[in-house]
Amino acid sequence: MAKRNSSLQQLTIKSLGVIESAELEFGPGLTVLTGETGAGKTMVLTALGLILGGKSDSDFVRTGSERLQVSARFEVSEEVQSVVSEIGGEIEDQELIISRTVSAVGKSRATIGGTPVTNSQLGELGELLVEVHAQSSTARLSKSSVQRELLDRHAGSALPMAAYQESLQLCRTLNKRITELRSQLRERDVELEAIASFLADFNKVSPVEGELESIDNEISKLGSVEAISADLSLALSLLSDHDNSATQLLNQARRTLDGLREKDSQLDPIIDNYVETHYSFQENIGELARYLSALEADPVRFEFLQQRKAAINSLLKKYGKGSDKPAAYSQLLEDGSSAATRSADLQGGDARLLELESEFKSALMQLQKAAKDVSKVRGDFALELGKSVTLELTALSMPSATFQVEVTSSPLDDLSNFSDFGIDEIRFLFCSHPGANPLPISKAASGGELSRIMLAIEVVLAANSGVSTYVFDEVDAGVGGKAAVEVGRRLALLAKGAQVIVVTHLAQVAVWADMHLVINKDQSGSYSLSSVTSVTGALREREVARLLSGQEESKSGQEHAAELLAMVNASA
Repeated sequence: MAKRNSSLQQLTIKSLGVIESAELEFGPGLTVLTGETGAGKTMVLTALGLILGGKSDSDFVRTGSERLQVSARFEVSEEVQSVVSEIGGEIEDQELIISRTVSAVGKSRATIGGTPVTNSQLGELGELLVEVHAQSSTARLSKSSVQRELLDRHAGSALPMAAYQESLQLCRTLNKRITELRSQLRERDVELEAIASFLADFNKVSPVEGELESIDNEISKLGSVEAISADLSLALSLLSDHDNSATQLLNQARRTLDGLREKDSQLDPIIDNYVETHYSFQENIGELARYLSALEADPVRFEFLQQRKAAINSLLKKYGKGSDKPAAYSQLLEDGSSAATRSADLQGGDARLLELESEFKSALMQLQKAAKDVSKVRGDFALELGKSVTLELTALSMPSATFQVEVTSSPLDDLSNFSDFGIDEIRFLFCSHPGANPLPISKAASGGELSRIMLAIEVVLAANSGVSTYVFDEVDAGVGGKAAVEVGRRLALLAKGAQVIVVTHLAQVAVWADMHLVINKDQSGSYSLSSVTSVTGALREREVARLLSGQEESKSGQEHAAELLAMVNASA
């Protein structure tokens, strides 16, 4: 059976910005959204951002409304279903509903499969469902951390990151212990005296987990033996010790009811329930009687418990931390269990320090090897990513462009050089024409080139990505003509293996869509109402003509639109 990927099926919007109410249906392949400036394209992306855990803002709420509401219906993969199940959300027929509301005073609420969740949970799930590339995402491409994330995505499971991070954690732990021990050794005599005093007091009392609660309960019982005995005796007397007791009356009722058996089939089960309850009642009386017979005062035990409680409280008062008694008791037990180890570390003195330093040296060698392994894999995949992206840029009408990924490793002799993700700094380098030296993309690439670089990278990475829905906001910014046609072509190529949703203002991109949605604006008083329409045939040709010439009725624009659409059909 083929693996089921996640995909966005429907997005519903109410009272968000200029959109009073809209419902967008999405299909597989490439979907484009077009419309006049101010018609609400940005609000559609804002709605999707809210669904994916984006920051809420009361300014998003439509003027005159109490709150905005957005919801999305996804068809989800087994991986996503597993995550949703852990949260407690419901999935029906592999479909998941995520919703979010934002009030006019800024309060936000979200649900996943009907279960209330935090924005953090929403964001974590959103990372598995949709990858959004807005103009701000393209700007982030210049950051070294983002470049490292993209390279590591390309390397995927080949990157031995787990082994590296395990070695790093061991080194950090040993380094911390060495630092602490060195500091402690400077004052070891004072520290050892304090630990010895604590251990003497602690071992004298030897408290155990749950003991205080158990002592309080037993003291309460022993201190109330007379009251318990008197009240329990009175209760048993009322229940069974005289002719008119509850037991006698209940027995009489049972005998009377037994005489009614088989007179009405509807009455028999009621009688059975009564008899069962009656027997249970008698068992309870027996249990109370047995408890009473075993109950006896134990002044010796009572005195022992009082002294034991006083000893523990005295220990807590002297060494306890904080005003929360249960937490202080728990910490006291933890301190007691670790005191011997701390004392051994200190008593070992320089010998113990040398032992830890030897362990650290061995761990550092292991970490250095793990870091080299990570750097080696990154270097191999950096070459591959550079070549693949360069080929994609050629297809995006940048035949002379070169894209390179540079991996620079820090020295291995200093633990501070080891980050959570290795010792490497990643830089994306770019040059747009032959003979030029590749420079960091932030210096060498224009806005339009950055957009195409981002698209090229995503096309290359799509094969290894766990995400199956991509959203691009004006990825065609700064391009036009033939380059725009090629951007559309590559988006269509990406859409063969994933769901791709694109907000665009270029006809050359829009013509490649499998589904074309147009966001229309209608002025009514002081409010802007936007609606979404799926266009095909002549209506789509008119929209493409509007994108080309600004006038949907333009004859030349319609001819050009028909030509572009025919080109796409011919290349299918």
